[in-house]
Amino acid sequence: MRTRGKKAISPVVATVILVAVAIVIAIAVAFWASGLVGVFTRFEKLEIVSAVMIDDNTFRVRLRNTGSADTSIIQVVVQGRAIGTLTTPVAVAVGQTVQCDVDVASPPPGVTVELAFYSAGGKSYPTAVLATLGTGNAPWAPTTATLSCTTA
Repeated sequence: MRTRGKKAISPVVATVILVAVAIVIAIAVAFWASGLVGVFTRFEKLEIVSAVMIDDNTFRVRLRNTGSADTSIIQVVVQGRAIGTLTTPVAVAVGQTVQCDVDVASPPPGVTVELAFYSAGGKSYPTAVLATLGTGNAPWAPTTATLSCTTA
């Protein structure tokens, strides 16, 4: 049997082609896997940008969603009391900033008021604000709170 006159691919060229195909497949699998990781690792994170008292009864808090998933504010807690449950959750999209006004009965001046915002994801975002404009008397225990939020 003579094999002269028939041309075939050399073993070196065949090896180079196989290695190149294997690298392309490995890159495709890596991109696919990283896409899956991005889908399953989304998280919410509200950052409190500022918190100030703007009048005798109102605290203004600015929150920004710096996470990778949308969230909603469902409740505000004042001085450890869950007195500010919302009827409609306040949606906060990724990258969005909202300005929330928390109205409570006038706290006495000089008291540090603890506010905590709870999200639909079950996380708490606390802050403390010094009551500088309040006219109430110590000891102070809030009984009601209203929360109104707007997009900032």
